[in-house]
Amino acid sequence: MSSPWSSRREVTPESSRLLIERAHEELVAGNTHDQRLGDVRPLVRDSWRRALDSLVGAEGLPPLDLTAAELDEYRRTHPLSGVIDMVRGLLLPGDALDSGVVVAVGDAAGRLLFVEGDRAIRSLTGEMGFVAGANWSETSVGTSAPGTALALDRSVQIRGAEHFNRLVHPWSCTAAPVHDPETRRLLGVIDVTGGDPAVTPQAQMLVDATARAVEGELLVTRLRERAEPVRRPSRSRTQAPRRETTRATLRVLGRDRGMLEIADDTSETLLEVGPRHAELLLMLATHRQGLSAERLGELVYGEGEASVTLRAEMVRLRKVLEKRAPALVPASRPYRLNIDLETDAHHVLSLLDRGAHRVALAAYRGDALPDSVAPGVEEFRASVRSTLRDALMAEASIEVLLAFADTEVGSEDVDLLHLCLSMLPQRSPRRAGLVTRIERLEG
Repeated sequence: MSSPWSSRREVTPESSRLLIERAHEELVAGNTHDQRLGDVRPLVRDSWRRALDSLVGAEGLPPLDLTAAELDEYRRTHPLSGVIDMVRGLLLPGDALDSGVVVAVGDAAGRLLFVEGDRAIRSLTGEMGFVAGANWSETSVGTSAPGTALALDRSVQIRGAEHFNRLVHPWSCTAAPVHDPETRRLLGVIDVTGGDPAVTPQAQMLVDATARAVEGELLVTRLRERAEPVRRPSRSRTQAPRRETTRATLRVLGRDRGMLEIADDTSETLLEVGPRHAELLLMLATHRQGLSAERLGELVYGEGEASVTLRAEMVRLRKVLEKRAPALVPASRPYRLNIDLETDAHHVLSLLDRGAHRVALAAYRGDALPDSVAPGVEEFRASVRSTLRDALMAEASIEVLLAFADTEVGSEDVDLLHLCLSMLPQRSPRRAGLVTRIERLEG
């Protein structure tokens, strides 16, 4: 089946684009009464002003509200997850990876649940944070089709420079809200992002029709469930009450000591742990299936008899955690954690998997426990670093690569600098600095 985005094109005149860009610059600069604002569509102008009132920056990345684990859990319970196949079939027929557009489905708060479609476009839009888990509400990124559609509760098209965030100016998008078919409560939003074909009148009709089809499918599913109720076993009076959900994150990037963040349904706790305890927790977080005492000793202390030293250190770790984070106290035989412990390093890897190169680079604060000489930490540190490097060099834009080259990890990478040089235009003023750095490293 051919793509509905491949043949219909609507090109915005260059003069109109420049006018909108200049009006945006004046508004951001504080010139709210500049006469050029009168030439901007009222829908866009009003959205810009709401963004200013919300203190949204004109550049920058959207907040990533959901980690990979939180996103998976949220998807399982959100009603729009059950109709994602319908959305794919209507908006991404044929070869979705070569469709020319990206399709996103978000919740009522503007958090993206699914981002699918053209492989090349996803790689580029991912760099501006258009990835699953990110918040694209107006209060987070300003004017965009998904955020403004949710704010106005109507379908919206936003073209290029009409976006409040300058990083989004290369793209255009159409979005429509989705409602509960019975209560009309706002459930979320469906968005199509790409070039000019994403903002044609036909595109708006197609996205609107998809939103209505989704609402109809939700209603049919609900009526079918009512007609065939599922019998569930009654809860025993002696059954234990529902346990609180504990979420834990270990921060190790660019840190010599670990920082634990523990949150449950009622409270949040920060707990700094020493280098050795951070090493132990990082190894347990990385090997979730559990580790024997011998293997954990090898990963932390190296080869040799380390079982006595390990057991003594695990006793001390348990005492620390029992006071402040009892849910994280490790079990033994094998040593393992009873809840999932996320790490900021794994978060970076998850962002790379989602194509969010710029966000991943911003989240990479440096090497994991950089002063640690524990064999397992050294191996993990090198793996994260190489995965980041390989992903960026394979798919990232020149702006992201240059930013990576300015980090401690990338500054001495000759191959990276050569790649940046090859991607820059011949007249770019940045070339001279790169040539000087390459000559210094190769000389």
